[in-house]
Amino acid sequence: MIRTDKLRGVIAEKGYSQSDIARKIGITPKTFYEKMKIGVFGSDEIQIMIDELHIDNPIEIFFAEE
Repeated sequence: MIRTDKLRGVIAEKGYSQSDIARKIGITPKTFYEKMKIGVFGSDEIQIMIDELHIDNPIEIFFAEE
């Protein structure tokens, strides 16, 4: 389960908007918002976010237990 609250925090902390990240992973902002709502991203999308946002501990965001 993806902790979308933490992901939103990291995006803001790094000075990006969710639309910026959507473009970086190659999807539309609308698709990004839908994926955030259900908390599901593909592994390639997750890897791009980890790299672009320089996330040190991706497990706590992308592989969190409920």
